[in-house]
Amino acid sequence: MIFEKGTRVYAYEVRSEAGENVAYVNYLGAPFIPSIASLPEIMARTVDLLIESPNVSRIVLVQQRNYNYNAEQVAMLSEMASLHTFLLKQERILSPEKLGNFGTAEKYEFMNNFLQGLKFDPFLSYRKIKDKLIEQKSFPLEQQDKNYIRALEKIIKLIEDTKLVKRLIDTGETSGGRIIYSEIFAPDIIPNFAFARLASALPEGAKIIDQYDIGIEEDKSTITILKKPNELKYFYHLMPPEYFLNEDFQMLLNLARNVLIEHQPKAEEFIDPGRTRQVFFNVARDLLQELSQNRKIYVSYTDLNKLANILVRHTIGFGLLEVLLQDRELQDIVLNAPISLNPIFLRHNKYDECETNILLSQEDADSWAAKFRMISGRPLDEANPILDTDLILENTRARIAIVQRPLSPHGLSYAVRRHRDYPWTLPLFIKNKMMNSFSAGLLSFLVDGSRTLLVAGTRSSGKTSLLGALMLEIKPKYRVILIEDTPELPSDYLRKLGYDILAMKVRSSLVETSNELAAEEGIRASLRLGDSSLIVGEIRSTEAKALYEAMRVGALANVVAGTVHGSSPYAVFDRIVNDLNVPITSFKATDLVIVANPVKTPDGLHSVRRLMQLSEVRKHWIKDPLEEGGFIDLLKYNVEKDELEPSDELINGDSEIIKEIASQVKGWAGNWDAVYDNILLRGKTKQYIVDVAEKLNRPELLEAEFCSIANNIFHEVSDEVTKEIGIPDSERVFPEWSKRVDREIKKFSASKL
Repeated sequence: MIFEKGTRVYAYEVRSEAGENVAYVNYLGAPFIPSIASLPEIMARTVDLLIESPNVSRIVLVQQRNYNYNAEQVAMLSEMASLHTFLLKQERILSPEKLGNFGTAEKYEFMNNFLQGLKFDPFLSYRKIKDKLIEQKSFPLEQQDKNYIRALEKIIKLIEDTKLVKRLIDTGETSGGRIIYSEIFAPDIIPNFAFARLASALPEGAKIIDQYDIGIEEDKSTITILKKPNELKYFYHLMPPEYFLNEDFQMLLNLARNVLIEHQPKAEEFIDPGRTRQVFFNVARDLLQELSQNRKIYVSYTDLNKLANILVRHTIGFGLLEVLLQDRELQDIVLNAPISLNPIFLRHNKYDECETNILLSQEDADSWAAKFRMISGRPLDEANPILDTDLILENTRARIAIVQRPLSPHGLSYAVRRHRDYPWTLPLFIKNKMMNSFSAGLLSFLVDGSRTLLVAGTRSSGKTSLLGALMLEIKPKYRVILIEDTPELPSDYLRKLGYDILAMKVRSSLVETSNELAAEEGIRASLRLGDSSLIVGEIRSTEAKALYEAMRVGALANVVAGTVHGSSPYAVFDRIVNDLNVPITSFKATDLVIVANPVKTPDGLHSVRRLMQLSEVRKHWIKDPLEEGGFIDLLKYNVEKDELEPSDELINGDSEIIKEIASQVKGWAGNWDAVYDNILLRGKTKQYIVDVAEKLNRPELLEAEFCSIANNIFHEVSDEVTKEIGIPDSERVFPEWSKRVDREIKKFSASKL
């Protein structure tokens, strides 16, 4: 809320926001920081406001910081306002009949002071009227004024029934003074340049479980994880740097924001958001420096950069969403409608579902929606109430899903999926126990064998992450065409690693009309773009038919892979054939189905991601692959051991897909031992990287940059040994590979890709 210049101090305006009436009170220019708890005058003015506007449910005192008092706090003061009105106008406690016959002037003065005190200090007024009753009852019986005593007793009963006084009585409060209100009326403090409300105080009775910092040095935020009594969710408490700034810095940001906000970014400026942010950062820094010099406020170079970052974040950026996305432990961020009445919820890698101390404003929600429309070039309106897009910040990527009216009757809602800063790798999956080294070796072998495969699973099962890790197993010398409606796979990062990759963006299946090409057209176009591996981000709709065309064309030449929702191979078949109308015989173009699903702990409160199954699709069946033995498991998850185990068919060499791969490689045809040796060798190399990274305490060795180097060395050594003895024998390959990898480890330093 920004008051117009010249608005008098204490003036207020009531606005309707998401179903609640919010009163904004102007304290800009006041020579003090407004506080209902500390200052009796502010409490009295607030009660007067509630007497005039009894329907207000939230109050914001506007200064360099905004001091937000929530519905519960306002309700306590609203009760005092109602009690004041009731006693004055209905009970008429200042009337002669209520005051009695003796000493009316003295009683009038006391009652008048009591009514005024009810606004300034309700608990002190309560104590005074109790003392007055004791005094009146101490008089001799013949001198007692029964009407006056009854009036006092009734007033005491009414005030004791109010939430505020009852709470203070229940806590055994006897000290008096303004300190008794400090916990009850602690406001959420919001910088004037921001809209989101942040509860700075930790929840009462909560136990601190963990605490850590996120962000870079000059822009650090503190995260506190708490457990509230009798609640299953953890509480995620965020304190970003913008909420700790001193008054001078707050003033500079307010002034600078008022200047920058006059510039409305055009759609073309969002074509390259990174460049736009850098331009705005430079402008913001120069503006802040000029304002600080004019106001004679010293700002260090570090503080100047910090203030400029905050200013960009809260003007052309996405406010506290950007701060949350700095936390590498977060997976999902959810904002439910009505946004201003619901806290942000999120999913944490370690603590699962969490509630946060953040309440977003409707202004933020509307502003974000407008920016995402411009970034994506896709519609978001009543005719198109769903928007899928992505958000790319420095070293952070996220998928954004937005719904609005009429689909979401209470307005805008957001679901944000934070992608890992760097792509997942097979060694990382081994370390996190999603798979074991043997499974990783087999997957690497199958990708090298140019098979057609689908990665299946439920929501949040790690399908896209696994597909990204498998892309890293494709030799960089081969071209890759990637087709997605919402970019999620790490194409930019792989390109920086030297991969020959073309990323194509197609129309979302949720949008009927758009200037983007449909997914099936994109897939068919890829077949005319030369010899390439084809990766489809997710199979959702009619593009399934086109994908199976590509699978039939690409079989035995290049990898064709994609993700699909399904909890088992048959569920994938059912979805592809019955939901997406792919002919039954076309499904046989699928060679392999990989299934990843979350596995819940016995208490049902936690889950871990696991690779559950790897099945090959045989070609002899006619109508139903399940009934006719068309699915043969190569790997199966053992829930007791919590790991994948090879099936008897795989151990005994009864895999048609692997035999087909072997039949096209000299030295492997008819030599199952050599093939199995190569699978074990690949798994051994993955495990070696995991072990060395743990031994040397160098987690960067598990990341894509080093894994790509290790993969290249593996192919080089395998090629050299094959030329020498005919096959890549593990006893020759592994020692030479590990020796070269060890040399690379000594000189490897992760770059900031």
